[in-house]
Amino acid sequence: MDLAIKGSLNMVGYGLSAIGPGIGIGLIFAAYINGVARQPQARGTLQGIAILGFALAEALAIIGIGLAFAIP
Repeated sequence: MDLAIKGSLNMVGYGLSAIGPGIGIGLIFAAYINGVARQPQARGTLQGIAILGFALAEALAIIGIGLAFAIP
């Protein structure tokens, strides 16, 4: 298979795999907002958990782009 086509397929695969973390981040912050609206005194605890969840979900997208360039 031509190298240019393989590179294009890698980037298409990365684009599709980046949709998952994007949706996950939206769900994490929706749950955070819902939790703070229901129990405002738990804001500090929920904020730490939301930031950790955001970082882990975003790491999946960063690992995906690294693999898109690393896999020939």
